[in-house]
Amino acid sequence: MPLHVSEAPAPALRTVLTALGSPTAVRAAPTPSLRAAQGPVTPELPLPVHVWDRITPAGATATRLAGWRFLIRCGERVVAAAETVPTPDGWAFSHFFEGPYVAATERALRQAETLQQPYQARLLSVPELYMLTLWLHGDSTADAAEGHLAASDLLVPLAPAPPGIAAHRPHPVAELLPVLTLRVTPGPLLGSPA
Repeated sequence: MPLHVSEAPAPALRTVLTALGSPTAVRAAPTPSLRAAQGPVTPELPLPVHVWDRITPAGATATRLAGWRFLIRCGERVVAAAETVPTPDGWAFSHFFEGPYVAATERALRQAETLQQPYQARLLSVPELYMLTLWLHGDSTADAAEGHLAASDLLVPLAPAPPGIAAHRPHPVAELLPVLTLRVTPGPLLGSPA
């Protein structure tokens, strides 16, 4: 079954296209691969970036949409990524970047295309662990800007993943969420009463 990649809001895409068309924005970016790209560059595979905030008192996972990320392709290779952020007036271009998460995202998307069940592709950031995952949401028709992690969803940690968490291995949310929750929940301070 094909992996469903949602359409980004048109204003978000326009901001990326405008930035790509600006020699100043591209030259100022800390992305040698993008600056050295020969030929046309195109934004593709827009993914909503959600941030995992907390577990609610009811036990649900609270996420919030933090932006849209586009992989920037030149010919046959992805050379960078572009990120947009929501503003009170709509969407704004944030920045270009490159690094291990760009290649890891592309690899995880290719892996997800081989799965038998249809999924909607999203990114989930866990800031407390410096962790980014490909979030494969089981409802491929859902609004990509909303939603909670469902037990049937899969999380694919992108490399580099935190120690003890296997990168590029699909983990059911029901399996990985308790591990993440344990790691981000502060324990008692040493020497303090338990």
